[in-house]
Amino acid sequence: MDERAARALDDQVKALLGRGDVSGALTEALRVLGPDVLGFLSGVLRNDSDANEVFAVVSERLWRSLATFQWRCSLRTWSHVIARHEMERFRRGARRHVQGRVPISELASVIAAVLTETRGEQRSEQRRAITRLRDELPEADRELLVLRVDRELSWDEIALALSEDPESCSDDECKREAARLRKRFQILKKRIADRARGEGLLPE
Repeated sequence: MDERAARALDDQVKALLGRGDVSGALTEALRVLGPDVLGFLSGVLRNDSDANEVFAVVSERLWRSLATFQWRCSLRTWSHVIARHEMERFRRGARRHVQGRVPISELASVIAAVLTETRGEQRSEQRRAITRLRDELPEADRELLVLRVDRELSWDEIALALSEDPESCSDDECKREAARLRKRFQILKKRIADRARGEGLLPE
């Protein structure tokens, strides 16, 4: 979000608050800022479940603060201030503020929509990034991954598919080759997972 978009959001939320529409103001704020804040929480906490829990509390804190917010900073900045404070409480184990609390009805549907949309986008981005990592592999490695992961062939079938002359391949030769390919696949899968973790695509 650039500075102009942040100002436009502030103006829209102020207008809604001026009409006494706190629920509408919060809905608009979370619609625009929710994915940004949730992505921040997920990136730091590295756990979607924890990030979801903290995001719910951040949303409530934001809702409760709108009436007294002085606009000395943008709403986007303020939402990240709240997120950092709530994340720090969570990491210290201070979860009393969320235990046993029933989600406020005005918040529940908005939070659910943000979580659903954001997680869907993150999964799509993650899939695209994993695909990019796979595309960087040598052709022989990509062949193995496609046959096993995408086509779900058995190891015996893969051994035959990658054989120069499957018609003359004996059962013993096929089993040895299948075992070799299975081991190669495990090494390859670990290499991709390590790369993905290094780029923040998978949790540590």
